[in-house]
Amino acid sequence: MTIQRASAQENHSANVNNSSDKNSHNHKSGRWLWFWVGMSGIAMVSATAGALLAVSLTSTPLMQASLSADEAAVFDSDRISGSGLRFSELTRPVNILIMGMSVLPPDVKNSSTEARNLRYLPQVNSFDGLADVMLLMRFSPEQKRLAMLSIPRDTRTEIDEHGLKKINSANVIGGPALTAKTVSNLLDGVGIDRYIRINVLGVGKLIDALGGVTVYVPKDMKYQDDSQHLYINLKKGKQHLNGEQALQLLRFRHDENGDIGRIQRQQMVMRALMDQSLNPTTLTQLPKVLNVVKEHIDTNLTVEELLALAGFGVRTNRSNMQMLMLPGRFSQKGEFNVSYWLPDSERINSMMAQHFEMQTDSTPHEVDPASLRIAIQDSTGSDNVSLRPLIRALQRSGYTNVYVAKSWGEPLEVSHVVAQQGDGSSAESIRNILGFGEVRVESTGNLGSDISIQVGKDWLQQREILENPVQP
Repeated sequence: MTIQRASAQENHSANVNNSSDKNSHNHKSGRWLWFWVGMSGIAMVSATAGALLAVSLTSTPLMQASLSADEAAVFDSDRISGSGLRFSELTRPVNILIMGMSVLPPDVKNSSTEARNLRYLPQVNSFDGLADVMLLMRFSPEQKRLAMLSIPRDTRTEIDEHGLKKINSANVIGGPALTAKTVSNLLDGVGIDRYIRINVLGVGKLIDALGGVTVYVPKDMKYQDDSQHLYINLKKGKQHLNGEQALQLLRFRHDENGDIGRIQRQQMVMRALMDQSLNPTTLTQLPKVLNVVKEHIDTNLTVEELLALAGFGVRTNRSNMQMLMLPGRFSQKGEFNVSYWLPDSERINSMMAQHFEMQTDSTPHEVDPASLRIAIQDSTGSDNVSLRPLIRALQRSGYTNVYVAKSWGEPLEVSHVVAQQGDGSSAESIRNILGFGEVRVESTGNLGSDISIQVGKDWLQQREILENPVQP
């Protein structure tokens, strides 16, 4: 506040003094502000480090498998995180193989008498069964990017000394080491640094520990399997799911897309969990979360390395998180005695080069727009006639293979331009041509497409502009 003075000299002198006082005050305030910020940071690091130490000293070891020297050598043993106060910082690119285990008593040699005497097959807290979920994650500190590749459990591939089998059986045959070798061979020899196996019983606890998850259930889901006490009953719509309800969504696969549809729903849940959970507050709660699920996890990651991975996730922009699916196709009826997902080696090569920094002999080439399969999935309730201006705009730009696919169930405010096969560059080009929507590198679009445009309300505004241009 300015104080009136009798003379200009006094006024000038007062202003100088006030300015000096204010600067001094601001300087002191600034010092105190930075002091408290620094102290808060030290307190947070100390609290987290103390909690981590408590977990590592008092909890069941996170690594519950016994690997031989040869099995351990399958994984890269080099350090992935910093030391000292940098223990929560990721220091190099890391590939993590994640396996979700659904294990029943017949899968376990020495299952309990109690489990064998039940009239149904309960889930068993074990890691010896089939890997129902398989995910390879790449953490890239230099690019500040996180890539997640879902591998369908029915993928037909070579397992060392056991021939061509479904990839989910590799864990039963040879545990995490053989599974890692099999995945590496399938994916052009990609290196695998660490593994995580989590039992399905721990997934529900993990989601509960994170406070549940808000997600859009794409349709009514009802399924009953008395032999496993599996009861799924979910209604369509956006809702907050607890751990048990989220498990129902994750395990449902009784529709036209089978296990591939389940992978799409898994990606939806993962994105929702990341959107709500990857923040500094959750990072400080990691030791508590680990304590809840520790008995359901087997991993060769240390607790400190887990914190470094979580810290990287917190600092990664959501637009730099890419969710992919192993390129391939369903086997045809009569092609084999059982159903398989048949991998496409050429597209795998391209995907690994683009998203996992693998060297490739092939020269990158510009994608011909006419070769891309573009699926339009409406979420606004519009009819096909209303989508024609969108289709014409694409066709004028050379995208001649455009078709309308099954509607996208969730009402969207902003359209998604989905790089279904991982081709983010082509998706970005289409988004720039259209002038609306956001690019998502994930596999939630139409399975037969290269790019899926999930049309939201922003298209309705753009359509009005195209149909009613402003007159000069």
